[in-house]
Amino acid sequence: MTKPGALLRAAALAVLPIAGATIPAVAAPADIELIRSYLGEWRGRGTLVGATTESVVCRLSVTPGNGDKVNYSGRCVLAGTTLSVAGTMAYIEASRRYEAAMTSNATFSGIAVGQKRGSALVFNLRERDQDEEGKDLNITAQIHLEPEAIAVAFEVVYVESGDSLYAEVPFSR
Repeated sequence: MTKPGALLRAAALAVLPIAGATIPAVAAPADIELIRSYLGEWRGRGTLVGATTESVVCRLSVTPGNGDKVNYSGRCVLAGTTLSVAGTMAYIEASRRYEAAMTSNATFSGIAVGQKRGSALVFNLRERDQDEEGKDLNITAQIHLEPEAIAVAFEVVYVESGDSLYAEVPFSR
């Protein structure tokens, strides 16, 4: 059985893998407008499937940041625990890519790279980490941002046992 603390940390690594360092941003107008198209208040509801099935309820606020950046902050309630995240998204001209920075209340911070796909922006993450008990985790996540929808899907697999947690959370304004 997965402990709530381990679940919170795993979710922080997977649910919103968008990261917390300073991001220098100089971008083309179309890249800036794509990021700004997500401004607003978002709500999501989905299901976390593991040893048991749990509801996941999330809120996300996307606001203008400094310069060409966009800030976000959000909360998800899952398995009786609240996960809080905050960060910044920007297009980094020097790297010719989108980057997102995140910090969370589960002591996770990091950077995810995004790609433009048509009118959408997609961030993919593959990560290996350990839970609070030192057990190895394989984490995969995808955040798919479209002008009027955001979809988050993630899976956490405990390497030793093969046990897994999987969730999909669709968001709308």
